[in-house]
This record gives sequence, C-alpha cells and structure tokens, in this order.
Amino acid sequence: MRKSLVPQRCVSSPTVNSPFKSPLSAQKRQRECRKRVPEKGASDQPPSPKLSVSEHELMIMKILSQPFKIPIANYVPEHSTRCLGMKRSAARRALHDPFTCNALVLFAPPDLSEHDKLKMDKNKIQVHVVVDPLLGNILRPHQREGVQFMYDCVTGAKGDFNGCIMADEMGLGKTLQCITLLWTLLRQSPDCKPTINKAIIVCPSSLVKNWYKEFGKWLGCRVNCLSIDGGSKEQTTKELEQYMANQSQRHGTPVLIISYETFRLYANILNSSDVGAVLCDEGHRLKNCENLTYQALMGLKTTRRVLLSGTPIQNDLTEYYSLLHFVNPGMLGSTAEFRKQFENPILRGQDANSTDAEREKATERLQELAALVNRCMIRRTSALLTKYLPVKFEMVVCVRMTEVQTELYKSFLQSDTIRRSVMEKSASKASLTALSNITSLKKLCNHPDLVYEKIQEGADGFEKAANILPANYSPRELRPELGAKLMLLDCMLASIKTNTTDKIVLVSNYTQTLDLFEKLCRKRGYGYVRLDGTMTIKKRGKVVDDFNRPDSNDFIFMLSSKAGGCGLNLIGANRLVMFDPDWNPANDEQAMARVWRDGQKKPCFIYRLLATGTIEEKIFQRQTHKKALSTTVVDNAEDGERHFTQDDLKDLFKLDERTRSDTHDIFRCKRCTPTGVQTKLPPDDSDCMSDLAHWYHCANNKGIPDDILSKSWDITGCVSFVFHHRSNSAVVEQQLAEQRRLQALAEKEQKEREEEEEEQDDKENARYASGEEEEDEPEDDAKDEDFTL
Repeated sequence: MRKSLVPQRCVSSPTVNSPFKSPLSAQKRQRECRKRVPEKGASDQPPSPKLSVSEHELMIMKILSQPFKIPIANYVPEHSTRCLGMKRSAARRALHDPFTCNALVLFAPPDLSEHDKLKMDKNKIQVHVVVDPLLGNILRPHQREGVQFMYDCVTGAKGDFNGCIMADEMGLGKTLQCITLLWTLLRQSPDCKPTINKAIIVCPSSLVKNWYKEFGKWLGCRVNCLSIDGGSKEQTTKELEQYMANQSQRHGTPVLIISYETFRLYANILNSSDVGAVLCDEGHRLKNCENLTYQALMGLKTTRRVLLSGTPIQNDLTEYYSLLHFVNPGMLGSTAEFRKQFENPILRGQDANSTDAEREKATERLQELAALVNRCMIRRTSALLTKYLPVKFEMVVCVRMTEVQTELYKSFLQSDTIRRSVMEKSASKASLTALSNITSLKKLCNHPDLVYEKIQEGADGFEKAANILPANYSPRELRPELGAKLMLLDCMLASIKTNTTDKIVLVSNYTQTLDLFEKLCRKRGYGYVRLDGTMTIKKRGKVVDDFNRPDSNDFIFMLSSKAGGCGLNLIGANRLVMFDPDWNPANDEQAMARVWRDGQKKPCFIYRLLATGTIEEKIFQRQTHKKALSTTVVDNAEDGERHFTQDDLKDLFKLDERTRSDTHDIFRCKRCTPTGVQTKLPPDDSDCMSDLAHWYHCANNKGIPDDILSKSWDITGCVSFVFHHRSNSAVVEQQLAEQRRLQALAEKEQKEREEEEEEQDDKENARYASGEEEEDEPEDDAKDEDFTL
C-alpha cells in the first residue's frame, strides 16, 4: 500500500485545493500579548502625555549641541599637540606664547603692517623667541636679566661679536642661566628653527656629573646629554667621533659635557667640524694664553663662546685679558697693546705710592676698559642673595702662635741657610728657594706635626729645631695644644657639637692638614667625611648627597680646596673654617661659598684663621690687594683701597710677636685706638663684601656675633684680633628696626594695660572705702528671691 493512502494521511477536505493541515495544528493556540496586571491602587487609565519643554530648556539644549569654538580669533594654544586627521596651520608662530603671564621674551620681531605682511614672503616672517615656561617661571629677576644678556651677546645683537663672560659671583645660579640659554638656542630662533644644533660644555672633571644632573633636574628627559666621565680610550674616541660627525639640525644628543683634561687629549676630534656653541665653566682656568688647554679650545670651530667665572681677575690684568681674548678674539688687541694701553697705567694708579697724575690716568684707562668690556661681560655680586638666603657672618680670626711654634718659626728665620736664600741675587734661584721656604712656614703655622719629618732630617732652616720640641713629643699622638689654630678649632668643634645641631666644613690647602683633622676626629669621636684628590669623581656626588641629608651622622666635612673647592653644594652644613690662606684669592672665595648657597636655611658662619704676625697675614694681605684690583676693574668701583705697597708685599720673612694683627696695623685704622679698641662703628652701608677696613674690629670678645667663637676665645686665650661683618646688613638692620618697633609697641601696650589695671584697682578700693559694695548686696538678694519664686 502506498504511504499516501494510509488512513492517517487520508483526510477529507471540503475543497479539493484546500491546504494540508497537520493534526497537531488544532492543538496550538495563537500567541496573545500578556496583559500587565495593574498594581494595587493604580488606575487602568492610559499614561499621561509628556509635558512640553520650556523655552529655557530648549536654549540650553541648543547651546550644548553646538561644537566648541575658541572665542578669540586666530588664537593658537600655547601647548598644542598634533591630532590625527587635522592639518597643521601653515602660519609661522613662536614655540611658546609670548603674551602669557611671566613670559620671558628674548627676541621680539619688528612690528609689521598688514600691507607689509602681504608683500613679504611668509617663510621669512620672524617670530618671537620665548624661554620655555618650564624654566622661565622659576628664574629670579637677576637670572632673567642674565639670560637676556647672554642671548643678545651670542646672537650678535650687542655688536660685531658673539662671545660673553658670565662673571656672577658664586651662588647666583650661573648654571641654571646657562642651561636656559642653551635650551633656547637648541630649540628656537627668529626664523622658526634651532639657532644651534649642538653645544659643548667644558668644565673641571669634578663637575662633569654635576652638569649632567643639573640638566636632568631642570629639563628632565627633554634633552639628551653625553657626559664623558671615565671609560676606555677606544670607547671615548668612538663616542666623540659619532657626536662630531652628526651635523643634522635635530641632533639626538645635542649637549656634550667634557672635562678640560679630556678635551685637550681629544682636541683633534673635537676641532674637526663645526659646533654651535661652547661653554667653559670655571673659565679662570683659561687665564694663560700659552697653555695647551687654551690653545685646544681656541681651535674650536665656533664663534659663540660663553665663559663662566665668579673670579675673572685672580692675579693680574694679563689673565683678565686672556679670558676676554678667548670669548672675543681681537676685541682688546694684542697682548703687548693691552699692557701698554691698560694694564701698566692701571697698576701704577693702584699702588699706594702713586701720584695724583698716575691715579687720574688710571681712572681714564679704567673707564675706557670698562666701556669695552661691559658690552660682553655681566657681573652681579652675592649681595643679591641677601633677598633669598639667611644672614652670613664672616670672621677673620688672628690667632697667636704657641710658644713651640714661635720658637720654631724664629729658629727657621734665623737660620743661615734661609738668610742666604733670601739674599740670593739670582732671581730664578731665589724664587725657587723662597717657594719651598714659604711652604715650610705655612705648614708650621698650622701645626708642628706637619714639619716633623724635616726637623728629623735637619733640613734647611730646621737644623736646630729638634731641641725646641718637647721631650715627650711624638707625631703619632696628636696634641692640639701645640698648634694655636688647631687648639682653637678643637675647642670650637666641641662647643658646636655640644650646644648646637650644626654641621661644619673644614677646608685646607694641604692634605697633611686634613690628616690632622682626621686624627682629631678619631680622638674626639666625631663622624666625618673627607674629600680630596684621592676620591674618585663618581664617588664625590654620593658623598656630598649623603652629608647634606638631615639624618646623616656625619658632623664634619673635610675638604681640600685644590681638589673640591668648586661647584659643590654643602648646604647640609652652615659653618665653615678656612684653616689656611692661599695665594690665589679665588681658591679661598670658591671654598668659602660652599655653604651659603641656594637651599641653605640656617644662618651661616665663615671663619678664616690666620697666624698673627706671620707669613699667613702677608698672604692674606696679598689676597686683599688682588681683590681690590678685581673690585676696581671688574666691579667698576670708583676707588679701591690702597693699603699695601709692593715693598710690604715682598716683606714675607718676618715675624712680629708684639702685634695684635699686622693687617690691622697696615690699615692705620682711624676708627680704633692704638690698643685696638674700636671707637667708631663701620659705615651703615657696609657689609662683608666691603673693604676689610670697613668691617668691625675687635681686640676682645665683646661684640663678637658668634657665641661659639666668643667662648672659645675665653677658654683658649690664643685669639689676638678679629675682623667681622655680616652679609645683608641693610636687610638685617631693617628687620632689627622692625623688631625694635614691634617690641616698643608691645611694651607701650603693656604699660597702658598696667596703668588701666592700676586705675581700676584704685576705683575698686575707693568703692570699698565708701561702702558702695554693701549697698549692692540687697539687689543680688532680690535677684535670688525672684529666681526662687
């Protein structure tokens, strides 16, 4: 049977063409929408229509639906970034907005009319040069002025030269100013392109890492620096060759930091191609035109030269000429022309025995020299720091030698060998012998231990010195009482450690003296750090950072002025002792500027120790003479003090046992009595930057601004005289005057209050006497009764 004839499939239909229906279809129900059961209490009415939108809502919706549009026409945001799919504006514009608040604009293009702009080529329209706000917003007013000056010099805006000298004193932020200058030159110019493609920074080896850190501190990862600090010869050669070979406008590593010594060794590579600019830190190293480093740097193919030096004049004007000739060759003529026209007349006018005509001629030459030099040199003194730093007290302490030192000193001067060397007719032999003798005397002024080996050997000048030493003398065991300066220092350190939380820096020119300091620290149990020529460059930065930490256990930082006196920030300490003077005042000035710097929070005390009546005072006098020359030439002072003649400066091999201070005697001070008692105060406008004659003079410890020194003077009894002054005299005087005014006002108010209280007491007593208080008592009782009712 066919499946189609099966009874289940045979279904009768009313029509032949009726569609087939499955027997299951009758069981299915059509889907119906489920009716929502209304909640209890709700009506079954349909929902009410929405309320019409008010006009205010329509207005707000219309505003919010509009795309954002800057209301200022042709406005270019300062920190704009690229957006995908958007075409950059073809208009030339400055890298940073010159019209923002506090913007430092180094160059402003000339104003052009709209007609001139249409006629000009759009690619030749100049734009503003604006310092990156990242740096411009942190620059102090004098630093903004310095950046502007250097930019004008290196771009030729001040004349037909491209070099300059930044001669600011220590602590004024020369490093930050130069970083700002280089960053601007590397990024901008009036022509919408970098002014230079790369720059070389040459500095002492101890400051290479410091410069690298300063770039990272102020600019972060915005600029890549190549610092040559150690490494093999092959690696250094490869890095320098790659650096010099890259002449692209956008250099990947545009800044090279290198030491003077390394630059001299690789001068053939560094002088092979053009360099945008060179910057020489501690530029007084270039004071000699004849040395190899100077000649190597002169070979650089660049006209933009910036030299940094807080002490451009250290010894004489010839060195000053060398620095000026380096940055702008030919500005002052040849060396012979400079000496004839400027140096010789100025030096004759500076001598104490000069005539009025010589002084007048010197003044004319100074004015002429200043007119030339001021075009390319900017100089600001540390007096500007008084606005930002705490007060600094500087003291020159004359210390009378002990009996042992005095006898050894006289025995040395009376030696036949020394007398013959002083009377030597040959200049070359006399100078060599005198240098050795001077070194021996300087060490003897510090402590007899420093010349003990020569005493044992019976060297020249010490033939009879062994009999002068005490019977139980031994250099293995340190005896501070045998050296006056060390005895005073020992007492001061103990007082500082006991009575304060201050830290101290000890500076000396000799590593042997640092050895004495170490013995003293071990003997007294002081924590200390020592930095001298034996410490590697890499380790110095870590040692300084650890010492500056407030939680550091190091109490003393020993510093060699020859090895680390430049560029270090030792703001963890606020006291510094210059134990012995140097012939070059710049070395001492650099060392003494280590603690009074940006970041210092405490008042600073600087002590310069000199052995009374000895060669140390003569050296200090020579420093003062050089400083007076620098003040006259560099700082444009009208009249430098003329205290010392050339004969005074040559009279080194003498000992004056009776004087309180040989330096004070030479002054012929009119403010002090013959016994050294000061009867007239210094000028009101003087400070520690003034001439020593205008400082406070003390023959006793009355009026000493430091209790530590005053107490040590009483205990040791070895101090004979003190010159002292403070930094910000004017500011301090204003503060003291304000304090006195407030104190007087408070006392007046207190007095008025006491008088009012006395009057009130008198009235109360009078009322008691008249019986008024008894009459008042019933009123109180009535109040109490009312309360109870």
